[in-house]
Amino acid sequence: MELDFPASWSTYFCPMKGGERKKLTRKEMEEVFQNPIGSKPIQELARGKKEVVILFDDLARPTPVYEVLPFVLRELEKAGISDRQIRFIAALGAHGAHTANDFRKKLGQEVLDRFHVYNHNPFNYCTYLGKTSRGTPVSVNREVMACDLKIGIGCIVPHSFSGFGGGGKMILPGVAHIDSIAYNHGTIVKEHPDCVGVGKIEGNIPRLDIEEATRMAGLDMKIDAIINLRGEITSLFAGDPILEHREGMKLAGEVYATIPAKNMDIVVVNSYSKPNECAIAPFIGIPSLKEDGGDLVIIANEPAGQVVHYLFGEFGRSAEGGLQLPQPLPTQVKRFIVLSPFKDHVGAYFFGKIPSILWAKTWAEVLDLLKAEWGSRANVAVYPDATIQYFKMGGRER
Repeated sequence: MELDFPASWSTYFCPMKGGERKKLTRKEMEEVFQNPIGSKPIQELARGKKEVVILFDDLARPTPVYEVLPFVLRELEKAGISDRQIRFIAALGAHGAHTANDFRKKLGQEVLDRFHVYNHNPFNYCTYLGKTSRGTPVSVNREVMACDLKIGIGCIVPHSFSGFGGGGKMILPGVAHIDSIAYNHGTIVKEHPDCVGVGKIEGNIPRLDIEEATRMAGLDMKIDAIINLRGEITSLFAGDPILEHREGMKLAGEVYATIPAKNMDIVVVNSYSKPNECAIAPFIGIPSLKEDGGDLVIIANEPAGQVVHYLFGEFGRSAEGGLQLPQPLPTQVKRFIVLSPFKDHVGAYFFGKIPSILWAKTWAEVLDLLKAEWGSRANVAVYPDATIQYFKMGGRER
């Protein structure tokens, strides 16, 4: 989508630092699998194994899993693993189930033709493994625990709780029981509120808890991508789930870092990588608004609407998930404008208790609203993918 503004307005484009990084070649991806971090290659890990599970992140994450899978399947084939020994499970966490069409988008048609692909059920069919040292009761998908080789495919992008996604999040929350997820995302975050934040790694207690649960579940190999502003894989990390993730987060901290604009009348935030979790996008835009307030515009072109979330979602006018949503938007946001051809009233619940939303179906409608308020003079900041960008400020992140 191209955004046009009046020539008399001052506009500031605010991409992430690594937004234009080049896409990895097939040869470069192949080298990652031949030299995993802290682990033997998949071919060696797979020799003699009887049952293999491949976990993958859902459509709330931008990972092009279908581009990574051929390398994984080739390694398994070299180890003598047959198709009937392999199954796929969507690591949904507390998100809603996927359809076959969703799986097709994530995995490609050939995978659905060859293999069984399952949704994770966070309410049933989980095996209890014990508690972490921080008290999280760890129960993991029974089908996962029945396999003697466990491989995960996902991506590393900024995350509001664990600092960055990827790594052991494939296990917790990915294929964990709802009670396990609620304790890690709820109890532990409430007990250690100062240690969490977007891009925050050091001393992040929920993330350390996730790593412990990952060891308990025995995830053998994790593959994590880092992407650019087109959603292309620009770096790939594979190996031991904890070690590869720690290496990947070092790079991710630079790639997704963004220089913020200040004292803006209008801030436009796009939700590209996570359009079905667009409620996280405003929080990179709000600090750019001037102190006495301005307009916040969010672009959310997602026909499927917002992801179903059993912990944070709304399921009726008197029914909502067990964990509290973020606090209402600050008073800096004078007007909250959502650009979407698809109005999603229930999904708007994720924005928190805001006084009102101005819905617009086209950019022309948005521009009319902005011109009526600001006339011939306005300072505007545009964030091209506020769902994965973050601010690095003097060692602190947000």
